[in-house]
Amino acid sequence: MACATCSSGGGCSTSKVGGCGSKGGCSSGGCTRLNVFDWLADVDMPSDFRGFDCVEIRFKGGRKEFFRNDKNLPLVTGDAVVVEAAGSGWHLGHVSLKGELVRLQMRKKKVPTDSRDIRPILRVATPDDEERWQAVRDLENGTMFRARAVVDELRLKMKLSDVEYQADRTRALFYYSAEDRVDFRELIRRLADEFRVRVEMRQISLRQEAGRIGGIGVCGRELCCSTWLTDFKAVSTTAARYQNLSLNPQKLAGQCGRLKCCLNYELDAYLDALKDIPQVQRPLQVATGEAFLQKTDIFRKRMWFAFKGDNNWVMLSAERVREVVEMNKKGEKPDTLLAPAKSKRWPPPFRP
Repeated sequence: MACATCSSGGGCSTSKVGGCGSKGGCSSGGCTRLNVFDWLADVDMPSDFRGFDCVEIRFKGGRKEFFRNDKNLPLVTGDAVVVEAAGSGWHLGHVSLKGELVRLQMRKKKVPTDSRDIRPILRVATPDDEERWQAVRDLENGTMFRARAVVDELRLKMKLSDVEYQADRTRALFYYSAEDRVDFRELIRRLADEFRVRVEMRQISLRQEAGRIGGIGVCGRELCCSTWLTDFKAVSTTAARYQNLSLNPQKLAGQCGRLKCCLNYELDAYLDALKDIPQVQRPLQVATGEAFLQKTDIFRKRMWFAFKGDNNWVMLSAERVREVVEMNKKGEKPDTLLAPAKSKRWPPPFRP
């Protein structure tokens, strides 16, 4: 898939396949990072329809903000635009969404459409603007490595994960993660004196850090947090227990070091299926001894039991296990775990 903001113009001359050829890591911040499909693009609007004047702009690392197109610029998704930066100066971003879908996004994120905090779009970016922006982007890696060295010198318990320069090079935004509160006043002084910019520190969580850096998960796909996931819900080991997963921290943890967000994806389906599975709190009591639960197939509604000291497992249906549990509650013990075989009528009834 070609990237509209790639410097190669949508097709690298060194590659036979169309597209930027950077495998999702181009200079615009990632070809597939937090993409939005505009399903209203081909819908014909009335001639007197007045379009929504707010536009969603994407910046480095998938960061998105809403800006007002009060000059009615003819914008297309993927266009580079110059916007008014927070505080002072200007910044360069790319249009990620426009039209009525922006209104829905603002409603979802609880941003009032008449808010005065929504800054305006100044103009469509010129080639000179993009060159200045690209020159600033080239300074970010060196700045981050030098800032990490300063953090080590000051012995601060924090981790710098990314640096984002404003396009006019008047401000630098440093993203960091830390477990405890950090006094970085001396760090800000040294960084401001060395790089001659206004320094702003922004703390992010470990999941947000993994989303900004990106990577490949154990499933073989790009990380959800770096491609489409924006709302990080709490994940607990209870979700793994419901899905009969091994409680191995190394297998359950993602690249951020926290429990994988995908543990919540199929949790509702497992909870619905578990409604038909009987709760076995103690061994099943039968005439030949006690049978212990070994394994449960939730979706096929099968349960395996084994007697103490016996390696042979007996597979029972959920209905049969429920029957044995009810019998045990009444003080009764069946002769065997298996359900009694149904007697066949012989000869079959005569049907003229």
